[in-house]
Parts: sequence; structure tokens; C-alpha cells
Amino acid sequence: MAIEEISRIQVGDMILVYEQETDFKTAGFYIIPADMNSDDNKKKFYRINSLVQLKLVGDIYPNCYGHGSSMRNGESSNLLDYDSQTVEKTDDKVIVKTYLKDSRGYDVVHIVTYYNGDLSFEMKNVITNNSDKDITMEMISSFELSKISPFLEGDGPDSLLVHRLRSKWSHEGRLDTETVEDLQLEPSWSTWSVSTERYGQTGSMPVKKFFPFAAIEDTKNQVLWGVQLAHEASWQMEIYRQDDGLHLSGGLADREFGHWLKTLKPGQSFETPAAIVSTCHGGGIDMICHRLTQAGQKYADKAPESEQHLPIIFNEYCTTWGCPSHDNIKGIVEAIKDKGFEYFVIDCGWFKEDGIPWDISMGDYNVSPTLFPEGLEKTVALIKENGMKPGIWFEIDNIGRAAKSYEFTDHQLKRDGFPITTYSRRFWDMNDPWVKEYLNEKVIGTLNKYGFQYMKMDYNDTIGIGCDGCESLGEGLRKNMEASVDFVREVKNQVPGIILENCASGGHKLEPLMMSLCSMASFSDAHETEEIPIIAANLHRAILPRQSQIWAVIRKNDSLKRIAYSVANTFLGRMCLSGDVTELTSQQWNVIDNGIKFYKEIAPIIKYGYTHRVGPKITSERHPKGWQGVIRVGENGEAYVLIHMFYGDIPEIISIKLPKDCPLNIHTVYSDTEVNVKIENGSLIYYPTENMKAVAVKLK
Repeated sequence: MAIEEISRIQVGDMILVYEQETDFKTAGFYIIPADMNSDDNKKKFYRINSLVQLKLVGDIYPNCYGHGSSMRNGESSNLLDYDSQTVEKTDDKVIVKTYLKDSRGYDVVHIVTYYNGDLSFEMKNVITNNSDKDITMEMISSFELSKISPFLEGDGPDSLLVHRLRSKWSHEGRLDTETVEDLQLEPSWSTWSVSTERYGQTGSMPVKKFFPFAAIEDTKNQVLWGVQLAHEASWQMEIYRQDDGLHLSGGLADREFGHWLKTLKPGQSFETPAAIVSTCHGGGIDMICHRLTQAGQKYADKAPESEQHLPIIFNEYCTTWGCPSHDNIKGIVEAIKDKGFEYFVIDCGWFKEDGIPWDISMGDYNVSPTLFPEGLEKTVALIKENGMKPGIWFEIDNIGRAAKSYEFTDHQLKRDGFPITTYSRRFWDMNDPWVKEYLNEKVIGTLNKYGFQYMKMDYNDTIGIGCDGCESLGEGLRKNMEASVDFVREVKNQVPGIILENCASGGHKLEPLMMSLCSMASFSDAHETEEIPIIAANLHRAILPRQSQIWAVIRKNDSLKRIAYSVANTFLGRMCLSGDVTELTSQQWNVIDNGIKFYKEIAPIIKYGYTHRVGPKITSERHPKGWQGVIRVGENGEAYVLIHMFYGDIPEIISIKLPKDCPLNIHTVYSDTEVNVKIENGSLIYYPTENMKAVAVKLK
């Protein structure tokens, strides 16, 4: 079959390629690194797949054994004909719009937006029903990448890797790498039947089993393609193969995967969630992840001014365990004042009634007269008087079973007519005007009344497949979570300069949309476990380190080595301390103080830099063996290396080859004791002597 190019457009260091078969009007799309612009014509047999994947109710389902495992390439996609294309350039961005038309009156605009200076671009689709009849979608993609990899002959056997980031509670971001062959994504002998790997997440915790992320690597040519989805509800990714062309698409979870249907009346439009897309030549998985997460810098740079030097947080949760009071906060503030903390967060429990645990009583949000007999005013004033910005915790969307508002079922999400109920929670209908007014009073009203400058937004259960009230359960979920995100925007509008922390049982909302609205995120609910540095390093592939708030919980019985280990964990992101700070010795505080000083020195490197992760594979996170090394190279001619020793045999020497752009002079070393570390022949040499020990080295 003959294929011709529609256009070839450069954005940054990437080339967008639009093409179509000469006998049809179906348009396809792929991307390549700009430095390989002339190398993408290897011999392949592949069919053009529409750059917008769409399935409408009533249209023919996919052929080739695809039905039931994929909704791609059905009649709806194949009837989308290429119409035209425009390129718009402004001072800060390039927008490429590709117009597709279905002769029945359905129009789709495929939109690529590239922001000048970024290492990625955004992609989304907008469908409009210009017919005189309702249409119902059961699938529409946010992105479709075809022809991976165009630099390989044929189907490129033994050359393609699929990278995913797995996630579970307190174990976020584990890299999962498989070959295309192991996933049975080789084409069949006839190139007729299709194979597919569809995965994702159903519910209101978008990072519960997988991150909304995929990367595919051509190991022979060292080229990678990567995608993140910016979406708060059910989503899917799909790797698809029929012939020599490997495809990657994704967006909203479809009818089969996410119980989603959406009806458009004549004249109505629908916009998909945005996808962040990139490609690179060289650098491996860390490079493609860096390019994707770098897209968040433009939003983080617009965070409140205090956020720009990455200040240190104290959160009292692991000190009071959900029972904060004016008296215990007073003792904490006295212990930590003048230590360099700039934010003090009052976590969950400030509202709890006597004898009722905090985790089943959220929702009413009345200040406890037992814990705060003079109200929160006095406590907030105390925090401010000691030079810190006060913060407070809310679980905005959910209601605990012991709260009075738990019985307000007329304003809660339902499925099959019943309130969606787990053993501890129900869920507000975030589109209900009464709920909006209630939360405006309880949340925004509290922030403004007491002068809080920081809010930790938690979310500790999932809605599941969806809720009543729309064409489908999945659409009910999507609209509810869209309203939830809009409430976050309303907080920012009504409380100018508020610092927002994104938390969902730790790290279950670490996706680009929420991260673009928040200053930072709770990296995990791993509060004081030994695997914290592993999780924190994992998350460099998913979010910006400057937005990754990492716990260092210090106990009065901790050894100096353990304290340095815990403090050093926070060098992988934002430092957040908690624990027995009112009962520590001067020796223990000395280790913490030195860590705070070191953190402040490397904060510019955490803020803007590139991460190299080195060391043996850690197979068990709960029982880690071996060691882990993280090199973070900044933009200011500085870098730091962080080494964590785990269990097992201690090597005589650890040699870490430093990147070419890394400085080679040791400036500062942080640990609990003096350590033997040096630079030799472009490598950092460390002579370890103990397990479960951390060493950080700043290079200048």
C-alpha cells in the first residue's frame, strides 16, 4: 500500500509526522527525535491507524479478534477522513490543529500544543456533533502514536521494551519493564489478527495500580517514546500490534475498561483529557521521564513565591498521630523554632469529637473544643509568631461514617440508587450546588477565617467504577472528578497565594493535572519505613522532585545513623519532618541540623536538575538488599550524589561513574559519621562499612 506524508513539523527537538494512505483519507501520526529526521524510512509493512481513535455506539466493532480486548480501529475511527491542518505560532507556543470529518456530520480536531522551551508537547482531541441526531461515544483517545519504531527493519524483533510504572499503597512508582515479545505483541504470520495490552486504572485514585504513564524503547537505536495522561478519573493506555507498526494510544477508560459512555446532542462538543508526549534519542528511561516531568516546571514556577526556594515543612501527624491540640503544638513549636522550618501543618484530627477516631469523622469539620479550647485562632497565631506559615488538613471529597454529614445522603454519590459506601466513607456529589456551598463554607471559609496559608488535601478511598446521574457510571465518575478539580481551582481563586499539597493516601493522585494545580504532593504514606529512599527515587520518573514531599520521621530512640538515613531520604525531594522532636538529644538534633543545612545547599539542584539512578536492581522494597545511588545534576554547575546502603553483603568499594556534565570537586559530605569518599578518574568512590547507612555528597 502507498503512503504519503501530509506534513512534517518540528517542535523543539522533536518532529511531528502526519501521513495517510493514498487510497484512503485516514490520517496517521508519529513522532521522532529531530536529530534522526532522515532515518525513519526503514522497510516496514504497516497499516495507517487513525490519529484519533473513536468508537460510537451502533458502529461496527473492531475486526481481527480485537473485539472485547480493544475498541481501536472500528468503523468510527475508519470513517474519520483527513480534511485540513493549520499551524499557529505565538510568542510562547506552537499549536498544530488537524481537522478530521465523518461524512455523517461528526468533526474532530486533533490538537498538539508545544510550549517553547519544553521537552514535550500536549495532545488532546475535541469532537463536535454537527449532525441532527444524538451520538453516543464509548471510546475516544487523547493520543495515538503510530509506527514505533520507524528506525527498525520490519517488526524489529528483540529490540523493543515497554516501560510502565506500577503503584500500590506505600509502594509508588516501581519500574516494570517487559519486552514486546513477553507481552505477546509480535505480529502474527498473517499480520491479520491483532494483539493488545490494555491497562490502566478504574476509579477516583488515578495512581493506584499503575501511573498513567507508558514508555517504549528501541534498544538498538536508543530512541524512546513516552506519554503521561493528565486525568483524575478512570484512564487507560493501550499498546496495539497488527503488523510491523507498533501503536500506543490512551485516554479516558473506554466502555469495556471503564464503564464509560458519553452522549453528544447536536451542536455539543467534548474535549478529551490532555496527554503529555515526548521522544528522545539516548539517555534511556531516566531521560524520557525527565522530559515528561519537565513539562510541570512552567506550573511549579508559578507557585507562590515562598515555594521557589523549596522551604522545609514540619507536619505534626507522626508526632500526635491524628490528635493535634493547642498544647502539644505549642510544645512542638517551642522545640523546632529557629531550626529552619517555614511551614507548619496541622494534620488530621483537629475536628474529631471525644472518643471518635479521626479517620471516620471527617466531613463536619467543626473545631474540637477539647483539643483547641480557645479555638484555632490562638494556635495559628502561635505558629505565625514563630516565623512559620500555618497549614491545615482537609479530606474534601469524602465523609467519615461517624460524621453527622454521613447521613446527608441526598447530596452524596450513588450507584444503583444507593449511596456509594465503603466500610469507613461515603462521597460528596461534587456537582451538587448544596455540596459546593457547604464545602465553600467549611473548607474555604476555614482557610480564610483563620488565615491559613497552606492546605493539605487528602483523599483516602476510591469511588470505584463510577456513579449514577449520567449516561454511564464512568461518565458520572468523570464529571464528579472534574468538579472536584474545579473546587481546587476555586480554593486558589478565593484564597490567593495558598500553598496546596496534593495527597491521596500518600501518592495516589500523582498525575500531571493535579500536580499542575498544587505546589507539591505527599510522595507516599511510607512514613518511617526503610524503603522510603527507594520510593522517593522511583518518583523522580513520575513527578518533579521539587514537588515530592518526603517524610523524615525522627524517633527519640533512633540511632544517629538512622536519623541521618531518614533525613537524607528527603534530599530526593522536599524535606518534611515529623516525630518525637520534643524529646531529642542535642546529638540527635545536631545530625538533623546538619541535614537541614545540606538540604538548603542542594535545594537549587532539586528544583532544576536531571536525575541519574544507578546501582543494582532492588527486588524487594520491604526487605531491600544492596545499595542505591542517585545523581542529581543541576543547572548551576553543581550536583549531588546520594547513596543508601541496604541489607546484605557490604561491597569493598562502590564506584559511581559521574555524567559528563557533572562537577568533579567534593564540596560537602553529609552522614552521621565521617566517611571515606573521593573523586577518582571521573568517578565517585565510596568505601562502605555499614548497612542501612546514607551518605550524601555535594559536588561543585
